[in-house]
Amino acid sequence: MSTERRRPLDSEFQMPNFRLDGRVALVTGGGRGLGVAMALALAHAGADVAVAARTEAELAATAALIRPLGRQALVLPTDVGDVDAVREMVQQTAAHFGRLDVLVNAAGINLRQPADNFTPEDWDRLMNINLKGAYFAAQAAVRVMRQHGKGKIINVSSIAAEIVVPNVSAYAISKGGMRQMTRALAIELARENICVNAIAPGRFWTQMTDSIFSHPELYDSAVSVIPMGRPGLPSELAGTTLLLASDASDYITGQTITVDGGWTVGAAVKA
Repeated sequence: MSTERRRPLDSEFQMPNFRLDGRVALVTGGGRGLGVAMALALAHAGADVAVAARTEAELAATAALIRPLGRQALVLPTDVGDVDAVREMVQQTAAHFGRLDVLVNAAGINLRQPADNFTPEDWDRLMNINLKGAYFAAQAAVRVMRQHGKGKIINVSSIAAEIVVPNVSAYAISKGGMRQMTRALAIELARENICVNAIAPGRFWTQMTDSIFSHPELYDSAVSVIPMGRPGLPSELAGTTLLLASDASDYITGQTITVDGGWTVGAAVKA
C-alpha cells in the first residue's frame, strides 16, 4: 500500500472522530464486569455489538442495555476456551451483521492459589480462556476485517503483566503472554490497517471483586497501593475503549495502555 509522501499543511488538520456509526463490534466476556462496560461504550458510540460468554442469561441482560440505545445486539453463548466455538462466534457475527470492525478480547478468569498447588488441568483451563481463546478469536476476526481493509483488535490484559502479587502466577503469565501477543500481531497486521492494542486495567470494582471492595478492611488494604485511593469503576474504561476502537487511534498499534489509578507509577516511585 503506497502512501503519498508530502508534509500535511496545518490547515488540513482534522479533529479525530470517536464515533463508530455503521460499525460492528464483538466483545468476548460481554456478560459481566469490564466486558459489559466496554460493550456499552461501543454501543453508545454508534456500533452494533455482538456479546459472547458462557452464560446466556448474562448476555441477554447486556443486550437489554444495548438495544435501548438504538443499536443492534447479538447474543452468542460461547465457551471462549474452545477454538471451534470461537471460530463459530466470529462467523456468526459476520453472517448476522455483514461485517466485523472491532474485536474486544475481554474474556478471562483468575485462579488464586499458590503456584505449587496448580494442576495441569488448572493451567489448561486458565490458558485456554485467557490466551488461546483470544489468539484464535483474533485470527478469525482478521480474516473478516481484511475484507473491508481495516480493523481494530483490543485485548484486555492486566497490570499483572507488570506487577505480580502472590497466588496469581498463572494469571500473570497469561496476561504477560497477551501483552506480547498484542505486539506480535500488531507487527504482522500493520500494513493491512488492522491495529492491535491492549488495555491493562488495575483493580476495578466488578462482580468478581465485590467481596473485597464491599468489605471495609479488605477495601482499605486493596486500595492502599493505588495513588487515587479507590478502585476503578467499569465505566472508566469507556474512554480508552473508544480511543482504541475508533479512527482516533489509526496510528496507534502494538501498545498497552494502563488504566490503574496510578498503581504502576506509584510502585515505580517506591522502588
